[in-house]
Amino acid sequence: MALNDTYDARPAQQETAVGAGAQILVLALLGTAIGMGTAGWLTGLAFAFATWAVLSRALHRSRLPSFGPANRVTLGRATLVGGVTALVADSFRSAPPVSLLVGLTAVALLLDGVDGRVARRTGTCSPLGARFDMEVDAFLILVLSVYVAMDLGPWVLLIGGMRYVFVAAARVWPWLTAPLPPSTARKTVAALQGVLLLLGGADLLPGPVNAGVVMLALGLLVWSFGRDVLWLWRTSRVRGGARAEVLRELVAP
Repeated sequence: MALNDTYDARPAQQETAVGAGAQILVLALLGTAIGMGTAGWLTGLAFAFATWAVLSRALHRSRLPSFGPANRVTLGRATLVGGVTALVADSFRSAPPVSLLVGLTAVALLLDGVDGRVARRTGTCSPLGARFDMEVDAFLILVLSVYVAMDLGPWVLLIGGMRYVFVAAARVWPWLTAPLPPSTARKTVAALQGVLLLLGGADLLPGPVNAGVVMLALGLLVWSFGRDVLWLWRTSRVRGGARAEVLRELVAP
């Protein structure tokens, strides 16, 4: 019986190691193409190591039987995000080729949603896969907001930081961790963030138009988060009132 309860994490761990190797290869190609500096290299390597370490630990804890095709797609997107991260870090030294940054980001954004479709078609949906996909998306938005903020100002960082502020707030107010109902509007706003930030940072439009595009992204995000927080707060009040009513009935003479 003990043998049936064992879990061999090595196959999945090997795939995360391959992902880290692919990340290093992408960094080497970028370094050769643009002469990437120390900041870009260190940031890219730190991203590769952190992704490998966190994902390996999560895989071991989730005990997934295999890594799965959907997670491979997400890992590929994470590799592209690592390249974008390195380019943005290197941009503090010298501006990276905009076409290269836009190209990597555009492919990463186009692949967003592909992993979900693959997971549903192959029957390999999992909480780990959904969380992995969400964290890759959130980090890409954070990196893009840093890049755009260098031109438009620090207010753009609100876009990339809002999700992390929400997570931190949930540690103080646990009612924020309650599950939210499915929402097409929420998914649409989340998908638009990367597109609008990329458009604002591509330097294709006049400065005021770029600022307007990014302001639109921030406005939509504030609306989406505000709506969800309000729903969670109202739901927690209803649940709290229901629990109080049950307690009163239990202690009533």
